[in-house]
Amino acid sequence: MGHPTLTSLATTILIRRKSYYQALEDATKDNEITNWLSWFAGIALEAQARTEARVEFLIDTAKLLDRLRGQLNTRQEKALLRILREGPDGFKGGLSAGNYAAITGASPATTTRDLANLVMQNALVRTGERRHARYAVAIPLRPVLPVTLNENGDLVGDTANP
Repeated sequence: MGHPTLTSLATTILIRRKSYYQALEDATKDNEITNWLSWFAGIALEAQARTEARVEFLIDTAKLLDRLRGQLNTRQEKALLRILREGPDGFKGGLSAGNYAAITGASPATTTRDLANLVMQNALVRTGERRHARYAVAIPLRPVLPVTLNENGDLVGDTANP
């Protein structure tokens, strides 16, 4: 007691906003709140998993930045910090050379060198080739799946679609 808790409850509700409004509407139709309580319990469990993924991501981020200290140029650092701001879900669609150039203002040749150097230093992981090449931060991403409970507290349904 008296210690702050770190959970992503508001973030999880925001992500699951559509199901939140549906669960709330269903609960107000007949004043039966069992399903609402089950829905909310699932959200609380999901928020807990989201918080754990976030904390692990922050620890991995600190380790990565500590390992790379003094080895990055200003452009590389700016781009890497931009990618890391996306959190444990990662940079949507991956970082392209075009994204890198837009973030840093680098020329195409400098972009190619900088990205190759970041891959060589194990800061980024490259997938695809040529103009389809995408880069992701070299930190394990931990996506959080939706949690759905029935009125008995059992996991149910398709947890792949929020």
